[in-house]
Amino acid sequence: MRALDRKLLRNLREMKGQAIAIALVIGCGVAMSVMSLSTLRSLHATRQTYYERFRFADVFASFKRGPLSLQQRVEEIPGVARVELRIVRSVNLIVEGMLEPAVGRLISIPDSGQPRLNQLYLRRGRMPEPGRLEVIVGESFANAHGFQPGATVEAIMNGRLRTLRIVGIALSPEFIVEMNAADMLPDFKRFGVFWMPATEMEAAFDMDGACDDLSLTLMRGASEDDVIRRLDNLLDDWGGIGSFGRKDQMSHRFTSDEIDQLRAMGVVTPVIFMLVAAFLLNIVMTRVIDMQRAQIAGLKAFGYHNHELASHYLKFVAVIVLVGVVFGTMFGIWMGHGLTQMYTRFFHFPMFQFIFDWQTTLWTALVCGFAAFAGTFRSLWIAVRLPPAEAMRPKSPGEFHRTLLDRFILHRWLPQTWRMILRQIRRRPLKTAFSVFGIAMAAGVVVLGNYATDALDFIVDFQFRQAQRQDLWVNLLEASPSDTVCDLHHLSGVMRVEAFRALPVRMHSGPRSRRISLMGMEASRRIYRVLNQSGTEPSLADNGIVVSQKLAELMRIQVGDRVTLDVLEGKRPTVDVKVVGTVDDLSGTNAFALRPFVNRVAQEGSLVSGAWLSVDPLHLDEMYVQLKATPRIVGVTANAASIQSFLDTVGENQTQMQSFVIGFAIVIAGGVVYNTARISLSERDRELATMRVLGFTRAEISVVLLGELALLTIVAIPIGLAMGYGMAWLSARSIHTDLFRIPLVIYPATYGRAAMIVLLAAILSGFVVRRKLDQLDLFAVLKGQE
Repeated sequence: MRALDRKLLRNLREMKGQAIAIALVIGCGVAMSVMSLSTLRSLHATRQTYYERFRFADVFASFKRGPLSLQQRVEEIPGVARVELRIVRSVNLIVEGMLEPAVGRLISIPDSGQPRLNQLYLRRGRMPEPGRLEVIVGESFANAHGFQPGATVEAIMNGRLRTLRIVGIALSPEFIVEMNAADMLPDFKRFGVFWMPATEMEAAFDMDGACDDLSLTLMRGASEDDVIRRLDNLLDDWGGIGSFGRKDQMSHRFTSDEIDQLRAMGVVTPVIFMLVAAFLLNIVMTRVIDMQRAQIAGLKAFGYHNHELASHYLKFVAVIVLVGVVFGTMFGIWMGHGLTQMYTRFFHFPMFQFIFDWQTTLWTALVCGFAAFAGTFRSLWIAVRLPPAEAMRPKSPGEFHRTLLDRFILHRWLPQTWRMILRQIRRRPLKTAFSVFGIAMAAGVVVLGNYATDALDFIVDFQFRQAQRQDLWVNLLEASPSDTVCDLHHLSGVMRVEAFRALPVRMHSGPRSRRISLMGMEASRRIYRVLNQSGTEPSLADNGIVVSQKLAELMRIQVGDRVTLDVLEGKRPTVDVKVVGTVDDLSGTNAFALRPFVNRVAQEGSLVSGAWLSVDPLHLDEMYVQLKATPRIVGVTANAASIQSFLDTVGENQTQMQSFVIGFAIVIAGGVVYNTARISLSERDRELATMRVLGFTRAEISVVLLGELALLTIVAIPIGLAMGYGMAWLSARSIHTDLFRIPLVIYPATYGRAAMIVLLAAILSGFVVRRKLDQLDLFAVLKGQE
């Protein structure tokens, strides 16, 4: 082994604590990158392969009723490759052992063989046979209720109670996430997808020779917008309610949003760790080179070239980076497997396995190496350019002169030890700034890790206890006269009913258009309220609409603008309406107005699409029984169930991710504080030993060393809390999607928790350094050359 390599190993042994701390920081950043980007690649590749093999459609459309001959006319549209006609209906389900009603979506499939598009992957059982009420059920709903082939479930189909026998359990690329379009998040227990032979669906819903839904694929290079426009024009005669592309399909949007979040996590978070690692390597290498000035001079005198010395110190950095990358890669793979297992509970593929992305890991390692080199370049340059004669002399002490601070404050009011601390900080402002930045970064990451929990608590309270305060959300089979609400009033246990009108429309503003639901509400609203995140309620006028800020952003409209609405049902009029307000809500791209105004837009009488109910809890079970037996009701959502579904879906995921982030933040805090303290000790060991010889006690010299650390920590914590707020803002912006928005809410307890974690890391690091200080060899230190 070369002499320089033996010296390298000796230096690493002497500084193993600091080297390990830096390697851990690098490893945490690499682990987050490997976990996020490899899982992203796994999810994206699995989804794309699933779409291709099982022929996931590109465009979807629903309509009132159309003949089967419609298929030929759709196929004649330029750019259309393949068309699948079908019947799709929502029904109320009665599941044994479950009081509240569930919602089922029945989809017709050919009597024999697979559909042309959106084909099924049969997990268990067999395909249903025509002539029997046999169905295939989606895997999510089956797992939630423990269904196996041979089980039965009751459904109210076209006003008649029918018993459906489950003969198979399947997956579909159309329902990677099985969720109702009206829900904020999936609820596998209360929403299920079923596939039934077309013959039985036609008989059950009086649709002989007819269909009400279609999907199609596009030819390579075809214009999706042009196909959708032509398809909408064609379906106008059959009550079309608007076509939409794959990007607006619910399951695809949900998985796409998750992919975007993984991409942001895999890029932004590692950058934070790389910055901290570069800072730590900078201060460590600067101190190493300062301490080894004489060694550098000796090596140059013995004939070592500058490039050999540069290579030696680069190896020192490279070993630390390599250890961090290897550790981070292994830890990231372990976390990636855990994250993939967690995703399998919500994303259902025929096969979903973690795929290690070695290319991403290689790029991450290169970025780590670049950050490490950037952080140590200045120190390496000094080592290379240092003349031997200059290196043989001890480093010149810094200049010092008394300032007003020394004369009137430090000298008069502070004891000697604290005057020494403040002078040391003032003499090395750059080092002090770097140390404060590193400790502040640790506090900021802790705030970021806990921010998601605060946001989750706010969403549950805001969405389900302030805005949507109904006990039950009831959807009718079709828009009905407002007298229907009177029937709901007479159900036992109902305390208040608020009707609504949901009108499907396509909004146009200049070249931009979007398919939305215009929600018509009562003038007096106490159950379901439209609220800003601040808690204020915008006024709904009788001469315009209030839109969500996200919709206004997408459509590039503002208050006072006029937009065009193409109504997609009934008489299908086209009207211009005024935007009278915006609302800062948390989910969807919504538009609201008073119900009479919505009915005027539709050019219809007083119609309702459903109602929100406030129910006496003592009569809730009885209410479920009555609603199950009401044929005109096709969906009932319980608010308590929505809250539980939200917590089960988001809460568990967030808890796992939060534990990772907080653990990484503790590593940053410990690494920064420990390295700062150890470097201060190595820089001042001779000074501290001299003080001991002069009669200072161990406690007094501990105050000199650790007091600086304490002061830097106290200054860094408020800066770090502000940095944490900025990181949370960036995180909130990255999850600002069409489906839902994460509010920027950080509670005081989160700031307090971050401060306590950083203080604890400082105390533990100080304890370790204090033990080193107690073991200080006075004679060995004082034998240094002058």
